[in-house]
Amino acid sequence: MRLFCFFVLFVLAQAAVAAQTKPNILFILSDDAGYADFGYQGSNVMRTPNIDQLAQEGMVFDQAYVTAATCGPSRAGILTGRYQQKFGFEENNVPGYMSEGGLMGDEMGLPVEEKTLGNYLQEQGYTTGIIGKWHQGNADRYHPTKRGFDYFYGFRGGARSYYAFSESNPNHRPEDYLERGFGNFAESPLYLTDALANDAIEFIKREQGSPFFLFLSFNAVHSPMEAREEDLAQFPNLKDKRRTLAAMNLAMDRAIGRVLATLENEGLNESTLVIYSNDNGGPSDDNASDNSPLAGTKANHLEGGIRVPFIARWPDNINAGSRYSHPISMLDLLPTFYTVAGGDSETLNEIDGVNLIPYITHKNNARPHQTLYWKKENRAAIRDGDWKLLRFPDRPAELYRLDKDISEQNNLAEHNPKKVRELYKKLFAWELTLKRPRWQLKRQYEGDAIERMDSYRHPQR
Repeated sequence: MRLFCFFVLFVLAQAAVAAQTKPNILFILSDDAGYADFGYQGSNVMRTPNIDQLAQEGMVFDQAYVTAATCGPSRAGILTGRYQQKFGFEENNVPGYMSEGGLMGDEMGLPVEEKTLGNYLQEQGYTTGIIGKWHQGNADRYHPTKRGFDYFYGFRGGARSYYAFSESNPNHRPEDYLERGFGNFAESPLYLTDALANDAIEFIKREQGSPFFLFLSFNAVHSPMEAREEDLAQFPNLKDKRRTLAAMNLAMDRAIGRVLATLENEGLNESTLVIYSNDNGGPSDDNASDNSPLAGTKANHLEGGIRVPFIARWPDNINAGSRYSHPISMLDLLPTFYTVAGGDSETLNEIDGVNLIPYITHKNNARPHQTLYWKKENRAAIRDGDWKLLRFPDRPAELYRLDKDISEQNNLAEHNPKKVRELYKKLFAWELTLKRPRWQLKRQYEGDAIERMDSYRHPQR
């Protein structure tokens, strides 16, 4: 009996050690940030020392893409590793004041039959948490704690005030109240970016005894444009929204720095994969963000709407100060995280992303993706190699060579009709694999998106 008890204790101890050797995963996502609005991306206006340091300590990805140019569908692609159009989450946000037809209001959300990043990592023995913005449905059945996350602190909607709701700062949408766990609503007296960082720090300290996955989902720098006075004072030479954006960006960078410092102070740097990225291009007309040298903004398929900053840090696995030049997709996060957690990404069914580890460690020098796709209503885009075709409802298709024209200023469609036909057919073949949208955008907003695109056809610098 003693020998048996010793054997059981030995097995349990070995299992505990094995569990603790799995790396932690910290995924930080900002909201509506401009492609150029970081020091490491070349900005001499924005102050982002902590994100810049993360870039120096890790790998910068030059061509990282989201699957949608707006928040909700982009996050649906991230969470599932699948093109969200394949399960009818068309490129439109929930709950859908901009929508019509199909599901409406709180009926809209990430379909419950879809497995999420949280589900997959729970299966690998991870404690999973999401802190911040959810934006995948307001109804209880869509709640993060029912979708693979052990812990949630944040709000169910897509945007809210950075200050606590009160009589002087009223709120009329229940999905915007801060919630801890399920149904426990409690506003924080802190500036929201700081409150989210504080909770992330507590999560890391609390869960460090076993492998954890934390999705720190900031709503910064999404509107409303609200900044602290002390941060505004740091940018006396800027005006209006640009000044407010700089202050909000500074607050987010400081919050990220505090979270990263916690990893270091707790001795978790070496054992934690950290990813930082953004959910779509900056809406320059709404928050004065700068997407240079890319043309376009949030809500369109020019590079400024879909190409995002992306940094990965994993000491002893990713070379510090390195760059990766091939296109990647945010779809790749799920199979990559699953592999890092000890799973076999080859066993994942119906996943459109790929495990990036062989590529970024130079064991595989090919492109992770030959072809990437985007679609919203009648608008769509395809990138095949370095060729990119954009399809519109109100004009002929446009064709660009991104390796020679990152700003999409030289339309080559007229001189390359065979390439236009080839990509048009390839795009349509992909569309035949998609489900009908569960909801659609009101036509007026499609018109607004076209006008916004035409207003930002040239880089802002």
